[in-house]
Amino acid sequence: MSVPNTLRIEGELTIFRAMEQKPVLLATPPVTEIDLSGVTDLDTAGVQLLMLVKQTAQRQGRDLQLVSHSPAVIEVFELLNVAGYFGDPLVMAARTQATHSRS
Repeated sequence: MSVPNTLRIEGELTIFRAMEQKPVLLATPPVTEIDLSGVTDLDTAGVQLLMLVKQTAQRQGRDLQLVSHSPAVIEVFELLNVAGYFGDPLVMAARTQATHSRS
């Protein structure tokens, strides 16, 4: 079993930082995990960047996991209804729990 190549994002993942993060997220060797626990703010530019990185991994036939989603990430993923697109267990579990607690 291989050890994941994890990249931890700290601070904002917004339009102001998306361009500087893009080459890091698409670097070689490619990351296999993106740790989102340090993300304090996320906007649509950040979501688009994460989608691009996920699509790139899929086209290359490799797996990419988003892990340790911060509350800011979960909130935006749910607002934009993209949790299913990424299919990450933490987001899907948080979404299920939130739905059940509102019932």
